[in-house]
Amino acid sequence: MATALQQQNSTLPLPVLEWKDIQLSELVFCIALASTCLPVKIYPALFLVSAGFSFIESDKKYLAPWVIALGIFSLYAVGSFFLVYEGQAALVTAIIKLVVNFAFLYCSFNWLAQRNNQNLLYLVDITLHVIFALVLLQLLVYHEALHFRLVTGSSSSGQASMLYDPQLFFWGLADKNMLGGRIALLGFLYILIPVVRYRKVAFWRIAFIFLVAYLSLSRTPVVALLIGCGYLLWTVLSKKYRIVMVVALAALVPIILQKVVRVDQLTASNDGMGVRLVYWQAFFAHITDIPLWGKGFMTAPAFLNEYAQFYHGEPHIHNTFMSCYLELGIIGLASFVVFLVGYSRSCFIINPHLHFWIACFLPLLAIMCILYSGYDNDIAMYLVLLVPLGTCRDNVPFGDVKIGLWNKKEKY
Repeated sequence: MATALQQQNSTLPLPVLEWKDIQLSELVFCIALASTCLPVKIYPALFLVSAGFSFIESDKKYLAPWVIALGIFSLYAVGSFFLVYEGQAALVTAIIKLVVNFAFLYCSFNWLAQRNNQNLLYLVDITLHVIFALVLLQLLVYHEALHFRLVTGSSSSGQASMLYDPQLFFWGLADKNMLGGRIALLGFLYILIPVVRYRKVAFWRIAFIFLVAYLSLSRTPVVALLIGCGYLLWTVLSKKYRIVMVVALAALVPIILQKVVRVDQLTASNDGMGVRLVYWQAFFAHITDIPLWGKGFMTAPAFLNEYAQFYHGEPHIHNTFMSCYLELGIIGLASFVVFLVGYSRSCFIINPHLHFWIACFLPLLAIMCILYSGYDNDIAMYLVLLVPLGTCRDNVPFGDVKIGLWNKKEKY
């Protein structure tokens, strides 16, 4: 496997997209990504169609350690599902999501790791342009309905959730936290694409994604983006500009804590972070009540309803790793961690640039520590999209990456 997964070492900037060379499989892949934002959940079917194209076009089928770990996790989850299933529709939806997302992840990795992804990276960039333009429009529609009363921030997580009127929903995700997670993950990839394509950080993209994250009224994307962008800029900037960056962040800390993080509300029962703290406290206080084999697939709601000080109806415990152990025990947690470590190792084989991959995985880990159940499509999409970024990036150190307001060489 190590000899087959290689970056493409193309001369930067990458050549302009040749529309006549676009393949049907590439179009289906991008349409599948965009379909996750539609109110009608057709993305599982499109994920399977894309996975089918990827499987057919892949000459080799890799069986890396992470694939085995992912297989163990999936089989254990399916077995647990059959043990606890009593006709609940939510369990059926969740297990289908798990199988579809992981099939898409495996087939896409095989496909992307063996091909030239230059045209696909352009198409992904255009797809993300469209996705975030519509997300911005959706958020503006929400804010307009409230006469922009919350555009300067909200006093609590509960008040922020008022923004999300289901009657006005047409794009993205209807849940504040889940939309925030998607903005953070896809938004950071959107910021990274010019770094790969042109060896340049485009500040307009950073500003745009932070604007969208701010308008979402979710703290989740802001924190993850600060971590990812902070590390990216730290590795790119010279020492004197690092000092400027630290001073600027220090000046912004009071505003971020008050308006974005809402630090004075962190322990309130109607605050998202306060809810998380209560759920995590219940997890650790009653960890001995959790069998080593887990309490069963999608049993987090029952656990929280019994042991948490209060429970607001969430399907998970707001932490991927805790959710894995709570539901699937030591086998589920260990196999999921081995999968993540093994996948990151395969990415490093594709492109042995440590700082690049640290920057890529930091936002994902930050989000997983406060959201997701382990098999959400946002995790699968993010991991899949890391592959074309890795294959198209050259070996030039981050110190040679330029910074600008925008990139004049961007063409479509």
